[in-house]
Amino acid sequence: MNTSETPADLVAAEDVLLFVNAAITATGQREFRSDAVGQQLSLDFLHAYVRVNYRRLYASSLALDINDHNALCIVLGLLETSGEASAEERRTEGRLIAARLALLPPQRVYRLFGEVRRAGINNRRTRAIMRDWLAARPDLGHDAVKYRGGVKTAARHIHLRCPEGAEPLAEVGAFLFRPGRLPRYEHRLLDAWRRAHYEQGAVAELPFTVAEGFAARHGMKREVFLKRAAPRMTRLERLRTQEQRVVGDRRPEIDLTVMPLTRLALYVLSLPFEQRAARRTELTGALRTAARRAAGGHAGGWGRVHAVLDDSFSSSGSGQKRRRPLAVALACHHLLEALAAPGAYRGLWTSGRGDALLVRPWGPTPLGIRVLDALEPGPGGAAPDRLVIVSDGWDNAPAGLAGEVLRVWRKRLDPGRRTAVVHVNPVYDADGFDVRRLAAGVPTAGIRDAEDLPALVEIARFAEGRTGAAELHAYLDRRVALFLGEKETVS
Repeated sequence: MNTSETPADLVAAEDVLLFVNAAITATGQREFRSDAVGQQLSLDFLHAYVRVNYRRLYASSLALDINDHNALCIVLGLLETSGEASAEERRTEGRLIAARLALLPPQRVYRLFGEVRRAGINNRRTRAIMRDWLAARPDLGHDAVKYRGGVKTAARHIHLRCPEGAEPLAEVGAFLFRPGRLPRYEHRLLDAWRRAHYEQGAVAELPFTVAEGFAARHGMKREVFLKRAAPRMTRLERLRTQEQRVVGDRRPEIDLTVMPLTRLALYVLSLPFEQRAARRTELTGALRTAARRAAGGHAGGWGRVHAVLDDSFSSSGSGQKRRRPLAVALACHHLLEALAAPGAYRGLWTSGRGDALLVRPWGPTPLGIRVLDALEPGPGGAAPDRLVIVSDGWDNAPAGLAGEVLRVWRKRLDPGRRTAVVHVNPVYDADGFDVRRLAAGVPTAGIRDAEDLPALVEIARFAEGRTGAAELHAYLDRRVALFLGEKETVS
């Protein structure tokens, strides 16, 4: 660490790391131990504090693996307070915002545009960002059908010109603002929407979420509708409706191997134990394939890896985030297996179970005992190169044992840090404005998707205290440069 750094530099680095952890894990929704109101109040305070005191670093966090909820909060906060930024800051922020919006699901962006309009944010930069994002959409006619209210709100706010005539933009304008004026539309989806009001055959041509409403209006049987709509469903829509599309004993074919790892883990945990056991080969193979894809170039490069994985009762999450902490642990289990050298991975669940496919939220959290087991030498008498702990940090059987074990291990048994220890936490602690930590000397990072684990391990090293603010700022600058270099931006 640079000894020339001032206490203010160190405080700034700690504040930014605290905010990044929150921006990765928190979504303002209810968690196992805190309600939605407390979560949102805590998150709102953090956003305001970091934006006012560290605006440049606040904007730079858009280039990190933060979740969509916080990315949109940052964008809204930057647009709403553009008068507080210098001209150079506004240019950089505009590029970061445009690059981040290009990565977000369109429904979330349209929801953001609605909040922008309600907040009365209508400066030139905001209009340019919205206009360029709409211009980059691959099919605005599709958006007009699927996200009609959002497109209409955005078009009104930026005064989008929709001329008369047969141009695609003209048809979208007529569809949104002058319905019924045209006898038919050249755009296939716009015309299907028109015909679906009186023609059942046109319903299956529409996006699934739009078609559902028309199917109900026409009184179509659910099985018939789903069979016709299947070719136009997204991968997640097919997965969500597959139980309703079972014909006899035959289940529709769905390629699970193309699903993102954490989302696949959520799906696996949603299945009854009997189905998981019956489909063991399929589900385990899909999880391992997704894990190898997520590991990418890091596969096999982490050496000997031992993991402590939390499947205690608190991993059940909440009604809004059902089984999310357990799904992250299951996904990390398979990802760490892919990251470790062949045959050099060992995963330990807090419940003591040995079958990862059949895990369920149950019992207390004996992290200390499992950490002791994980630090035991593996085959050949060698200690692990890495110990990864995936838990909400509520060590309670007995309380505080994990932190004490790790403290003694680091101070007495491994002062040379031969074993790298990192704790990743999928749950935001609203009262502490951070994710809960096990011990002061153990680097902790928030995690939402297991796929981000390799990048989060790099961020976590800044929380260990051996690197300073200068290194953190340099890391953020590199991430921003990489992020903007790969995306089209606006100034």
